Amino acid sequence: MRKTTTLAVSLMLFGATALADVTVKDSWVRGTTPAQKATGAFFEITSSEAGALLSASSPVAGVVEIHHTMKMEDGVMKMRAIPKLDLPAGKGVKLQPGGNHVMLMELKQQMKKGDVVPITLKIEGKDKKVQTVEIKAEVRDLAAPATMDHGHKH
Repeated sequence: MRKTTTLAVSLMLFGATALADVTVKDSWVRGTTPAQKATGAFFEITSSEAGALLSASSPVAGVVEIHHTMKMEDGVMKMRAIPKLDLPAGKGVKLQPGGNHVMLMELKQQMKKGDVVPITLKIEGKDKKVQTVEIKAEVRDLAAPATMDHGHKH
């Protein structure tokens, strides 16, 4: 009887703490000039369950925000911070130049080609539990085309 109870409790604990599988691939950060204080981080994120990207942080930036697709308003290109980015179950969501992206602001240093930027993502599952995903994004050259594929998977 004791073995059965222990097994049942173990299964309940594992079931209660199960989180969605989240994968991030093709992560990169656009390089900057020495005086530049902001840049974008880009990647594709997939969650096995429906959820949302709630926030991001990085030690290289004082402020990190999730930004919505840029829009032209009164002749000016504008982008807005959003409180979260929905992640449909099993579907990759691309954060890319000209679209949704992570904005790194108040940069503490220049982003130079080849550097690696640690970024922490907070993901909320459909059960409202939050998990942390750590990624390392390689800095690409400032002048590199946005579609350049280095074949890196982080």
